[in-house]
Amino acid sequence: MPSSTGSRWTTVWALERREFVLHYQPKANLSSGAITGVEALIRWQRPGEGLVPPDKFIGALEDSRLIVPVGAWVIATACEQLAMWDRMGLPDMSMAVNLSARQFREPDLAQQIAQLLSTNGLAPHRLELELTESLLMEDNELSRKTLIGFAQVGVCVAIDDFGTGHSSLAYLKRFKVDTLKIDRSFVRDVPHDADNCAIATAVAALAHSMKLSVVCEGVENIEQVEYMRTLGCDAIQGYLLARPMPADSLAGWLRRYRAGDEALNAWRKSSTTTADPAGTRHLHAVPGHTGSRSKAA
Repeated sequence: MPSSTGSRWTTVWALERREFVLHYQPKANLSSGAITGVEALIRWQRPGEGLVPPDKFIGALEDSRLIVPVGAWVIATACEQLAMWDRMGLPDMSMAVNLSARQFREPDLAQQIAQLLSTNGLAPHRLELELTESLLMEDNELSRKTLIGFAQVGVCVAIDDFGTGHSSLAYLKRFKVDTLKIDRSFVRDVPHDADNCAIATAVAALAHSMKLSVVCEGVENIEQVEYMRTLGCDAIQGYLLARPMPADSLAGWLRRYRAGDEALNAWRKSSTTTADPAGTRHLHAVPGHTGSRSKAA
């Protein structure tokens, strides 16, 4: 790929030419198997090169501040798409979008989001904003106002890649957070890697003790599903369930999934009595856990 892929000017042109597109990756309830939501993921449909992954251009968008208008486009497009799926009669789902650091610092972000939800006729709890730990650790007046604004609007907040950033658990108490997402780096090699098992177990126990829901990212095999089930995790996301796909492809995928397509539903038929190679199944129990405080799965 040419070195200019992530340059400032090529991303400016991409925005003007509407070359950015969204793909959507489903999330499934780990107990029922129902599809509860999707995550909107940006891609660059660059002529002559196909789909360019975000790690090739997000840095340039951040450096040039184009991440703010592009991020606004992502939220607007995702909300419009969710409303369109509603009109098509697809099942009630949530929509997750990632917020960048620059976008998070926009002073009227909560108001912009409230307007988008109203325009598209969406209940606020159906939009989930994914933030990194480092953003929540910016203990300043603007960050506090933004997070309070999110709570007042009624949108859900998820901590993405939990455990990979700066660790300070105080923000979990100080701000309204609904979901912790266990990073794929901790899901990888579970249940055979003792360290990853210990981290995943600790994150799930912490979340449940605070009545937060837990989503496992990067799930790629049945063993990982089984292990995360023993931890009482609420949902999975990853290639085992589905790869990110365009909106029209997702609509067809959802219909086949709900109709019981054998290949798409194969992960649901795994046994909950699979052997526990790491010997840590008993660690997941959290006394008094009654579920998450976010939207019903």
